[in-house]
Amino acid sequence: MMVNIRLLPFEIDHIISEKHAGATISENLCLACYRCNSYKGSDIASTDPLTGAATYRFHPRQQVWEAHFQLDEAILKPLSPEGRVTVFLLRFNVASQIAQRKALIMEKRYPCTPPRSNE
Repeated sequence: MMVNIRLLPFEIDHIISEKHAGATISENLCLACYRCNSYKGSDIASTDPLTGAATYRFHPRQQVWEAHFQLDEAILKPLSPEGRVTVFLLRFNVASQIAQRKALIMEKRYPCTPPRSNE
């Protein structure tokens, strides 16, 4: 199966939107792909699909990715309430995202490795 990988530029996004009093400072900004950012909108929380409880989504500046998500082949599996809400809100596992992730894995371009510190 051939998948056309079209890498889209990232957007600078507010983690906590300005609508919810999020400041435009580096601690509240991150890079987001257009698709995920459009799904998220200004949502900071949702209903946990497992428990029904109101839950904040994953916060990339305050939480550790590996504590909330696990890569299982090309599926991002949530490990926590915040992970479940984030997978739900950002639609991480829709068919097109999984196909693109599979292709990137085959090219050894996913998951990305964070830059190493020079320390």
